[in-house]
Amino acid sequence: MTSTLQRPDHPTDEQRRDGGHAQLTWRQRLGRWDVKYSPYLYIAPFFLVFAVTGLFPILYTAFISMMDWDQVRNSGEFIGLDHFVWVLQDREFWIALRNTFSIFLLSSVPQIIVATFIAAMLDQNLRAKTFWRMGVLLPYVVAPVAVALIFSNMFGDKYGLVNSILNDIGLDSILWHTDVIPSHIAIATMVNFRWTGYNALILLAAMQAIPRDLYEAAAIDGAGGMRRFASITIPQIRPTMVFVIITSTIGGLQIFDEPRMYDTYGLGGANKQWLTITMYLYNTGWVKFDFGRAAAVAWILFLIIVSISLVNFFLTQRLIASDNVAKKAKPAKQNSASKGGK
Repeated sequence: MTSTLQRPDHPTDEQRRDGGHAQLTWRQRLGRWDVKYSPYLYIAPFFLVFAVTGLFPILYTAFISMMDWDQVRNSGEFIGLDHFVWVLQDREFWIALRNTFSIFLLSSVPQIIVATFIAAMLDQNLRAKTFWRMGVLLPYVVAPVAVALIFSNMFGDKYGLVNSILNDIGLDSILWHTDVIPSHIAIATMVNFRWTGYNALILLAAMQAIPRDLYEAAAIDGAGGMRRFASITIPQIRPTMVFVIITSTIGGLQIFDEPRMYDTYGLGGANKQWLTITMYLYNTGWVKFDFGRAAAVAWILFLIIVSISLVNFFLTQRLIASDNVAKKAKPAKQNSASKGGK
């Protein structure tokens, strides 16, 4: 024989006194607070450290950029946006900006293309997968200074390895340290050497998460390797691709080690052929000891990076939105076609 307990339709007098809720014990309240607030406590240390090491320097740099800063007295006089006007009227700043974008495009675009290709190859059924995957990461663990020293000698104007090979096959030597574009190509080669494998592993992780059923279904339908890569792999890894593009943009616009170590002087060349924005900032602050203008350069670079990152983000969001619209429209067409067939 079984019996069923009926839920009371009306709250009891004790529940009415407690506002309609049963009175909780201290342990139950503690458990409820733990579930509700403990995630905020776990992430709080990161934001506290960021506030000290990230947010405060950004705000303090903005403060100094509007001051005629005296480093001896560690104070200054408010001058508004004069430092920003001076920097934007300085010819050397625009040369540095041109060089930065040139090196960024020469490094980031081929780097992402090659990284995607390497990731696609590593995603195949290879023997000794771990060996190949660890192998592409080895350049990343090499110190940037060591990479710059090795490549600066390889791209030497007179006795460099690259020019020796060009001469052996009958071509003229290239002035890698004198001409603008060759110097940018040499520096971009260093950047690609270090970061291509790293980005390839990130893209490989995204490719590994793609359900294999999609590839099998496409193969049964007669899709070839290139069609599967273009129609399945690229759309599926698009969010990761956005992350790689944004991080490459931020890193490419902040490039410093490679151009700084490209020659023994570290000033960007005799005619500022490979002077970048970060080198210009460093020279303004720590060579000329003008911290107000250096802070203004830092904020201009910060705004450039944020603007380009936002453009990247909105473009990719529009692409994803257009894909979603196409995916929703496709079943509707199939349904209408099936109804028409009936």
